[in-house]
Amino acid sequence: MRFIDVHCHLNGEDYGDLDGLIKRLQSAEIEKVISVGFDLPSSEYSEKLAEKYPCVYFTAGFHPTELKSYRDGDLKTIEELARHKKCVAIGEIGLDYHYPDTDKDKQKKVFTAQLELAKKLDLPVQIHSRDSAEDMLDILREYAPKLTAGVMLHCYSHSAEIASELEKAGVYFSFGGTSTYSGSKKARRTIAALTVDRIMTETDSPYLPPRSKYGVFPNTPESIPEICANMAEIKGVSSEEMSETVWNTAHSLFKKLEN
Repeated sequence: MRFIDVHCHLNGEDYGDLDGLIKRLQSAEIEKVISVGFDLPSSEYSEKLAEKYPCVYFTAGFHPTELKSYRDGDLKTIEELARHKKCVAIGEIGLDYHYPDTDKDKQKKVFTAQLELAKKLDLPVQIHSRDSAEDMLDILREYAPKLTAGVMLHCYSHSAEIASELEKAGVYFSFGGTSTYSGSKKARRTIAALTVDRIMTETDSPYLPPRSKYGVFPNTPESIPEICANMAEIKGVSSEEMSETVWNTAHSLFKKLEN
């Protein structure tokens, strides 16, 4: 089998020996990972990792909870990073209304500006959405048809009904370790409801370990086989079929992934 982690955060601070981690991933048949930027430093660092390790690709973007460091002109730097041959998407971008001091207007402004950038560059987007279903749905109703390179909602946490509506607009979804818990009924219902070639595997590592690694930090992309097997069980297919479908879906969406 061959596996891919379409959304993780790689850094030496959390993982220690990255060389050792990359070797373990190859041994575990995790052939590619996408290291996701959430601000300028993390996007630039992910670029360096992608240049160092053949199996690593990256994204560049501003996460909605990281906008305190956002400055005019930063999107120009994101654009420069996004033109790199191994930058597969603009991300992670989106909305997050979880915290009481959230500046919703600023989040929406920066989010839509990054969507416009993705449209300009003809790149897909990786989207974060937490406690923001109504506004996210409104924005995606407008933008999803314009983003012809594709849209992926990572670690999807809204309802299966919203997912079904977004699927009709061509949106993709990725699920991580939280979907392996029996109590994660919303995620499991959504996986069951979606077409198998619309879902992908992620870890969001170093966070969100799967059931077998409950309480473990850091989580790593080594968790992908367990996440894939869980998705396969929900969809009623073999792990081999699921891993190959995810692989093909990821390469279809993220065109810069090298075959």
